[in-house]
Amino acid sequence: MRKQVKTSLLDISYEENGSENSPPIILLHGFPDDAKTWNSVSNSLVKDGYRTLAPYQRGYGDTVFRSETTIRSAQYSALVNDLVEFTDALRLDKFLLVGHDWGSTVAFQMAALYPERIKGLVTLATSYNGAEQQQLSLNLTRAYWYQWFFNTEHGIRSLREERESFCHYLWKVWSPGWNFTADSFGATAASWDNPDFVDIVIHSYRYRWKNAKGDPGYEKLEKQLKEKPQIEIPVIFLQGDKDGASLPESSLNKERFFTSHYERRLVMDAGHFIQREKPEQVIQAIKDIIAMTGYNI
Repeated sequence: MRKQVKTSLLDISYEENGSENSPPIILLHGFPDDAKTWNSVSNSLVKDGYRTLAPYQRGYGDTVFRSETTIRSAQYSALVNDLVEFTDALRLDKFLLVGHDWGSTVAFQMAALYPERIKGLVTLATSYNGAEQQQLSLNLTRAYWYQWFFNTEHGIRSLREERESFCHYLWKVWSPGWNFTADSFGATAASWDNPDFVDIVIHSYRYRWKNAKGDPGYEKLEKQLKEKPQIEIPVIFLQGDKDGASLPESSLNKERFFTSHYERRLVMDAGHFIQREKPEQVIQAIKDIIAMTGYNI
């Protein structure tokens, strides 16, 4: 069911399923995607007695800024703050958190800064301590071509004028073995008609490579995140072995960032969009975290 909640800066649209009295599981999407990416995962979790909430990130779907003067920032600290305010507005003190791509990074950072609120974490595709802090190999540099492209005027114009065809191409090359349907792509592509979509995407990729300024309102969070805090809660991370965006090598040797259980699972014959391609693997990881943490009904 589509709902909306107000925060200090946004009207956040989200998909909610299950009883309000059931334990909440929050599902965070990435780029270029939207909250419907979790439909198969959500349906299974609701059958098991859980409540799922999948917000549309700023710039996606019906999530809109409440003021024209708000900086259209997509630095991760802004998205983390959105999640804090989203959960506060819904009075969710503790929850299980699942994230993919941008949502994975937001989930990691939320868990690092607010461990008392997160029971467990399942993340997909994008590992902790993202690419902008790494010494990139040639393979990773080639895979991140779109990020450099968005740092050019040509890239900005391409996304603005041809966003649907551009993102369709990314779906194909990031998940080369996935035969998605025109209907499923079209349903999600509608979320990119948001008037702030292009500005949000471009700021995200320009800011992370230090080609755009951040919103001063998030400076305190930025300082905390620059310290690369360790994560104290149990984590299962899923990586597609055919991922054309976040190559499997990008998620190796991350154990030092975790002080509790950390497990990296390589999902065979999966590309970037694991929750769409292999939802049963994601569901199993969530069930394993639930069993590990005692997050039961």
